[in-house]
This record gives sequence, structure tokens and C-alpha cells, in this order.
Amino acid sequence: MRRAAAAIVRKDLLVELRTGEAVPAMVLFSLSTFVIFHFALDRNSVSGELAAGVFWVTLLFASVLAIGRLFVAEREQGGFDGFLLAPVDRTAMFVAKAIVLLCFLVAVEIVAVPAFAILLLGPSPWGALPGLIATLALVDLGVAVVGTLVGAIGVQARARDLIVPIMLLPLLIPVVIAAARATSPLLLEAGAGPLPGRWLGVLALYDLTFGLVAYAIFDFLLEE
Repeated sequence: MRRAAAAIVRKDLLVELRTGEAVPAMVLFSLSTFVIFHFALDRNSVSGELAAGVFWVTLLFASVLAIGRLFVAEREQGGFDGFLLAPVDRTAMFVAKAIVLLCFLVAVEIVAVPAFAILLLGPSPWGALPGLIATLALVDLGVAVVGTLVGAIGVQARARDLIVPIMLLPLLIPVVIAAARATSPLLLEAGAGPLPGRWLGVLALYDLTFGLVAYAIFDFLLEE
């Protein structure tokens, strides 16, 4: 399974480097949204719950752009049929696609986090960075797992551009709530407060639960 997953990851990352279909669109969406909030809120900076809400909702909607196209090449070019005929573990595709989506999210956040800090946070936001990175790691893992599962389901539908967000957003509501609660103390105007460990525990439990569910049922999705 490891070789098959590595081959799929390599192929998808090379395709993205050559075509730039997902990551540039996600980055542009994130930056545009932060600029819109910067002028629409008419404030020099935001903090606390408002800052956390703007940040996580923006990243969530940006991820929809990549998830909707995660399996399009396999669907349109017969990749599913070839993979089903190959003598490999079918869950290798789930693992590979989750890793690819995780790489996309990290690439976007390398640009989005500094842009968010410059446009919407106060003059010294970098004290929150360690806690924010820990939260981002757990959120990205959850989005990658659930997004891969939803992308595999949505690509089978004719109206995948509608099906993917309709299915994805309700499933990610717990992630947004936990991430916003975890990072609100980090983004206070007075300076970064302590990171609430219980919300990180909620994110970790979410990742574990949906990871096991997705791993268990992905094989049947390919057969459908």
C-alpha cells in the first residue's frame, strides 16, 4: 500500500505544480477574503472570537475549492477503473488523497497566516504562532480526512460542485467551533493567552473518529 500511495501522491503533486489548479485558487480566495474583511469591518485590527471566526471560516471555504477537484482527474480520465484493476490495497488511494489535500492546505496557510496577521491583527500577533500552528495541524488533518471522503462521494454525482459543499460544511462544523474556541484566547488584543487544551482534545478525537470511519468505508465507495 505504501508504494501505491506514494505514487499517487507524487503524481498529484506534480500535476498541481504543472497546472496550478487548486493551490493558487485557494490562496487567491483567502487573500481576497481577508482584504474584504479588512475594509468591510472598518477597523484597524480584530481580536478574540471575531478574529478566530474570520480566520477559520475563510480557510474552511478555501478548502472547498481543492476538495471539489480532488478526484476529478480519476473520474474523467479513467483513473478509478485502472486503480480497481491494479493489485493494490484500495485504501491506498484514500491515504494518498488525504496527504495531497493536507499538502495543499499547508501550502495555502504558509501564505494565508502572514496575510491574516498583516491585514487583520494588531502590531504584535506573533506570540500566538506556536499555539496556532498546533491547532492548524489538527484542523488540517480533520479537513483532509473528511474532505477526501466527501470528495470521493461528490465526484460520483453530476452536480458535484453543489454536493461537495452541501455535504462537507455540516460535517466540519465541529472543527470550526473547536478551532475557533481554541484560538480565540491566542488572538486577544492584550496578547496571546493560554491555549485551551480541551478544544485540542476535541479536534484530536474528531480526527481519530472520522479517520477510522473514512478508512473503513472508502473501499466500498470505490466499488460504487
